[in-house]
Parts: sequence; C-alpha cells; structure tokens
Amino acid sequence: MNVSTCHGSTYIRWGRTVCPSNGTEFVYKGFAAGNYYNSHGGAADFICLTQDPIWGVYDDGESSHGANIYGTEYEFGENHADGGAKYFGSNLYQHDVPCALCQSHRPASVMIPGRNQCYPGWTLEYSGYLVSGRQKATFDGSATNYACLDSVPESELGDHVDENGKLMVLVEAQCGSLKCPPYVQNREITCVVCSK
Repeated sequence: MNVSTCHGSTYIRWGRTVCPSNGTEFVYKGFAAGNYYNSHGGAADFICLTQDPIWGVYDDGESSHGANIYGTEYEFGENHADGGAKYFGSNLYQHDVPCALCQSHRPASVMIPGRNQCYPGWTLEYSGYLVSGRQKATFDGSATNYACLDSVPESELGDHVDENGKLMVLVEAQCGSLKCPPYVQNREITCVVCSK
C-alpha cells in the first residue's frame, strides 16, 4: 500500500489574498465569513470561504431553522475615527475582509497573541493585530474566536457598503485579572503567525 504523507502546516492569512514569499504555498483565496454579528447561537468562528464554490445537492428556498453565513466587514469606525488607518495605513471601515489559506512546509504553525515578532527559532509568516467580533451588550454581540489580522490588509474592491454580517474589531487589553503591566489598559493587542 502506498500512503502519501503531507508535510507542513496550514493557516489562514486574514486580510490578505496572497501568502508570504518565505517558502509558503498559496492554496486558495477567499472571503472571511461567519455568523451575523448579533446572532444568538450558531457557529462562532471566522472561516475563510473559497471564492470558487462547488455545489452539491441544494434547495434555494430559505430555511427558518437553518444556519446562515455572512461575509465579514472591518468595523474600525466607532472607536477609531480614521477607520483603522492609524494601525493599517488606510481607512478600512465597512470594507469586506478577504483571506487566504496558506501552507507552510514547516510542520507547525501557531498564532501568538500579544507579540508582533516570533520567538527565536521560529519563522515569521505574518504579523498584525488581534481582532474579534463586537462584544458590547448594546450591540447584542455574539461570541467569536480571535483572529490575527495582517498589518497590511487588503479589502474587496467596490465593497464600501454597510451591510454588516460578521464584524471584525480590534481587541484591546482590559486590566484586572489580565496583568498590567505587562499589558496596558485599552491598548490594542498585536499578534504574529509563526512556523517552525
């Protein structure tokens, strides 16, 4: 029996449609997606939906008891009047979030929150800022996972329309049970994706 083995690890590069040129291979580009920002229930994770779906059996009628998936928008407006330009170099407010699935030939990859540099012995895949969905009760937020948004994110062309869907906001430190120092109250948290 001939069994092929896959060597390496995969990760999503949030906010970009390309992979780093460090020996990492591009698998596909897609759309960041997830549940609606104020849903109570359903899946919590951001996922990277491919831009070229292949359909199986389907019914185009709406299901009142099913799960839905929506595109993701950068929501850097309320607390960041420049739409995130201070952090990312351009106003991203209300733009749709792209993503790319990348495969590193190194066997392990990890997202490290709270740093924008890898520890010694690890290879930098990309760095950026930690993001999640909204959590304030005034917006009836739903739970999301954390993701590392690339520090030089792209957006979909011609998409500057407020359609909500899943929302992506910057994550800030809150002192208390989170130790300050080393963290600082209300400071935006960096992140890095590293492989080894």
